[in-house]
Amino acid sequence: MSASLVRRVVTAVAVVLVVVLAASTVTAAIVIRRPLPTTSGETRIPGLGNDVDVVRDDLGIPQIYADDPHDLFFAQGYVHAQDRFFEMDYRRHVTSGRVAELVGDQEAAIQADSVIRTFGWRRVAEQEWDLLSQQTRDHLTAYADGVNAYLDRRTPSAAAIEYTVLGTQVSVEAIEPWDPIDSVAWLKAMAWDLRGNYDDELLRAAAYGSTQDTSLVGDLFPPYPAETNPPIITDGTPSSPPPDPGTPDVDDASLPAGSEDALAGVVEALGAVPHLLGEGDGIGSNSWVVGGEHTASGDPLLANDPHLGITAPGLWYQAGLHCRDVGDECPFDVAGYTFAGFPGVIIGHNDALAWGLTNLGADVTDFYLERLFTDGTYLRDGERVPVVERTETIEVNGADPIQLTVRSTEHGPLVDEVLPDLELATEAPLPEGSPRPAREGYGVALAWTALEPGRSADAVFAMNLAQDADDVAAAAALFEVPSQNIVFATTDGTIGYQAPGRIPVRAVVSGGTPSNGTWPQPGWDSRYDWQGTVPAEEMPAETDPEEGFIVAANQAVTEPGVGPFLTNDWDYGFRSARIRALLQAEIDAGRPITAETMSRIQNDTLDPAADVLLPSLLDLEVDDFTGEASALLADWDQRTDPDSAGAVLFATVWANVLRRTFADQLPEAVAPSGGAQWIEVVRRLLEEPENLWWDDATTVALVETRDEVLHDALVDARRQLTAALGADPTRWRWGNLHRAAPEHAVLGGDGVPGPVRRLMNPSAIEVGGGSSIVDATGWDATQWGEAAPDFTVTAIPSMRMVVDLGDLDASTWVNFTGNSGHPASPHYTDQLRAWAEGDTYPWPFTRDAVAAAEEETLRLLAPG
Repeated sequence: MSASLVRRVVTAVAVVLVVVLAASTVTAAIVIRRPLPTTSGETRIPGLGNDVDVVRDDLGIPQIYADDPHDLFFAQGYVHAQDRFFEMDYRRHVTSGRVAELVGDQEAAIQADSVIRTFGWRRVAEQEWDLLSQQTRDHLTAYADGVNAYLDRRTPSAAAIEYTVLGTQVSVEAIEPWDPIDSVAWLKAMAWDLRGNYDDELLRAAAYGSTQDTSLVGDLFPPYPAETNPPIITDGTPSSPPPDPGTPDVDDASLPAGSEDALAGVVEALGAVPHLLGEGDGIGSNSWVVGGEHTASGDPLLANDPHLGITAPGLWYQAGLHCRDVGDECPFDVAGYTFAGFPGVIIGHNDALAWGLTNLGADVTDFYLERLFTDGTYLRDGERVPVVERTETIEVNGADPIQLTVRSTEHGPLVDEVLPDLELATEAPLPEGSPRPAREGYGVALAWTALEPGRSADAVFAMNLAQDADDVAAAAALFEVPSQNIVFATTDGTIGYQAPGRIPVRAVVSGGTPSNGTWPQPGWDSRYDWQGTVPAEEMPAETDPEEGFIVAANQAVTEPGVGPFLTNDWDYGFRSARIRALLQAEIDAGRPITAETMSRIQNDTLDPAADVLLPSLLDLEVDDFTGEASALLADWDQRTDPDSAGAVLFATVWANVLRRTFADQLPEAVAPSGGAQWIEVVRRLLEEPENLWWDDATTVALVETRDEVLHDALVDARRQLTAALGADPTRWRWGNLHRAAPEHAVLGGDGVPGPVRRLMNPSAIEVGGGSSIVDATGWDATQWGEAAPDFTVTAIPSMRMVVDLGDLDASTWVNFTGNSGHPASPHYTDQLRAWAEGDTYPWPFTRDAVAAAEEETLRLLAPG
């Protein structure tokens, strides 16, 4: 399910709203502005112990000052609800599998609810509550009380305009109170979108199903290029042999038939899961930290820009949380990026330490093929054992409830049963002698670390209070899902890296399917079961490396064989290599690095795919019409700035190369999206002009080679861009086609009338950058218009921050769109232009700096 699943239900509803808005300008203003919160003056709030000050700057960013943690997190809940409650409410309906309860009898909503109920996100969150520390439970409870204090006696239409729209079609009688578990469940959505190699596991199976050739599948998963793209930690000594590269050791001719029905539709079925943070290989992040020996101030600098989905409003909410008197009774003094719906700061800094997060990409999911029997059992080591069943009730607004039977094995829920009537079929190779599938095929269970209760909520507050490397390690031990790289720096000069996460340990099984999680596993053989998890103390970590900086941008963490096995499926490291090269160039030139240097690197637009493909393109002989365009590439500086003609031509050629090379042999659901993996795949295939991937399998009498594919891709691109941008190539611009278009999750889709979309969706804006570029405004090469690629941005640097550990008030930040979730607020889009142009804003932190930036203050008064 995409974030736009409710578009269909709001189409008719939005028509009603259009009529209301058209009736009177005054009526429109009232309807739209009614939910705007009060952000100045005084208001008495039952539930507070003492008064709280909420100080906002000219961007509407709140800095909250309280006397104790209860009041601090109570006020954070209140402020989040003021600015972002519908977003919070939508998220909790998604994470608990209750979207149909919000939007009504819509197939997409019911499918989404079915998958989430099968996973049991809410059930796991409830189980986690008793594992959390009492302090964390207190913080979560105070936060929920603050949310509910804001909602008290507010009608839905007074909380958000979205309820006004929904209320004309479905019942929206009152807003359900916020529960602390609503916050905990949000961590499951985070974990799902940042889960690791699940897509690669399905791609391997799908590619094998199409080609029946494991060597061709291997071409799609080349080894990590550590010689050119260094890992995060570069000074390790291999302690064990490199892990199994993931090629099945089986006799292809003897593979059992029938597994295609087992994996039938799993890609589509799990595509029904909502992606609240984003999806695809554009989801990642850049982060790096530079030690004081290389900076102008002599103190560390830290940069972070998480690459997530593009939404309106943006995913992050900026805030500061400050105890008036910092001490044991009230230890918080922290600011940064928060998620509306969860207390604390997710990424940011306190008075002693700054931290950034990037997706580690560890393999935390495995698919298990299960041999099921009609009597409700499945095969385990030659014995039949019962499938576990439970019944879930999906409430549907305006319709009868739906009873859903969820079935699970030892490995996890049977995900193929959620949506059984699906078309896509893939085939995974299995060891010789595997049990024959039932007539309907094997079942597919999903093992995922996030489906086991954990203490990740504790980790958020531990990071907020961390003072040094030991504190970061302690917090990381709690940060079980999602698995994230942590880079950090302290005001006393330390820089460091820490890998957290609950990472499965897999046994080495010789012969047959690789047991390292790269392929779907045979569930009937317990040798393929997880053997526990990697101990926290064995996770990779580093402080103050000799080279004086650390870059973590989703690349491999260590050299092969160093430390525990985390995954084979890393991002291929082109962004990280570019960041390292830019930092090293400054160091080699003797130029001290500043916050401005860090921001400039964040906005670098050099395309790594150009180094790979451009030499071969320039060698092609083409006709004059195509040559007029290809001349752009000869003069192109390989940068993808919005005004670049070379950038739009190269991107169009790249999309056509991928389509012509792979579309004939890969199912559409796993087609190349164009990111780092495909850069490395094509780099290696270019060295093999007659590799079978170049051949078009649909032309039986012809065998195409590399140069034919490249030539035709260039001709295609010239023709497509002529139709899209005109006949004169010198007038083409990347920004004409590469645009960031934030879309509201509920009221932003094509089915919604124009006036409502224009209200809810900020105007599309031209941007530079692209996929696997440091300025990671990713696009999806699988998406095409009528006859040309669609370069609409699908993933973005969702925020950018640079923290100066020598002067925290000299730090800078910018958010995508703005801090408010209300389209009538000036803070709905007031950061979008600066974000698109690579600019940032001052980030006040100390009390004096916050006071100097103050625009308005709301005092929340305690009863009495």
